[in-house]
Amino acid sequence: MFSSVMVLLVHHAYAVLFLWVLIEQGGLPVPSVPLMLAAGTMSAAGKLHVAFALPFVMLACLISDSAWYFLGQRYGSKILNILCKFSMEAATCVSKTQGTVTKRGAVTLLFAKWVPGLSTMAAPIAGQAEIPYSKFVAYDMAGTLMWASAWLFAGRFFGDLAKRSNEFFGTLEHFAVLLVVLMVIAWQVYRLVKRQQFVSELRGLRLEPAQLLAMMDDARKAGEDQPFIVDLRHPLDVLTDPLVLPGALRIGPEDLKLRRAMIPLDRDIVLYCTCPSEETSAKVALELRRMGVRRVRPLRGGLQGWKDAGYPLDLVELV
Repeated sequence: MFSSVMVLLVHHAYAVLFLWVLIEQGGLPVPSVPLMLAAGTMSAAGKLHVAFALPFVMLACLISDSAWYFLGQRYGSKILNILCKFSMEAATCVSKTQGTVTKRGAVTLLFAKWVPGLSTMAAPIAGQAEIPYSKFVAYDMAGTLMWASAWLFAGRFFGDLAKRSNEFFGTLEHFAVLLVVLMVIAWQVYRLVKRQQFVSELRGLRLEPAQLLAMMDDARKAGEDQPFIVDLRHPLDVLTDPLVLPGALRIGPEDLKLRRAMIPLDRDIVLYCTCPSEETSAKVALELRRMGVRRVRPLRGGLQGWKDAGYPLDLVELV
């Protein structure tokens, strides 16, 4: 079986590399680094040329990144919500990427490919931030060139070392496909384990939209203070979706942790963000609990979950 796959990979190496990178950059969690390392190693045996493989990787990234750029430009936070559903790291990286793009602009694209999640989110957020397309392409391709070259030539370097032992190189060449598959599986298992650890830590902490609405109604009827609701979204998200939960304060994740003294300890604190998986708000809630803020909970489904339930919203006055 593996010999036939190896033959397929050798004879169609450039096409396989192009499609794999295109799929990964399209948002699916199938790491292309193991395949680029394998391609670099194969070049040491003359099976392909790195100089020819590199343009295929760059073309795949250009197509997928451009698509995400224009989708982000047109749909803003809506497209980020979709990415959050399919990517394990995307939800974590939304606010960080938005903050980085806001501070550094297109320079973020030079190192985005090296960071899981950031690689997926950088292009649509660049479109959302209205970075000119020509500038986006220039920085994105420069970053892609450095990223792809590093892994392809790392594979070539390893292949050149392996060639010093004909027996070892022959074994490596024979089991190349198996090694790639094992690396991909190991990476996926690692991500799933980390994800499961996060989910288990979060279990029982989430607050349902219906529960929050009931808490707000009860507080209003009793004449008590409403829950302290915090909108953690980045200003870029608010521009494209200027709605907030009633009475919510807009404070970024880092600002909220720095302004710990303003968080009331005598009432419930509810956090929400853009992503339906509420990962950003969940992480901030866990960090605040470690800091001694016990009555803090993330809203299940975030803003989108509240909308889907048909509950009331306030309009943000944009300055």
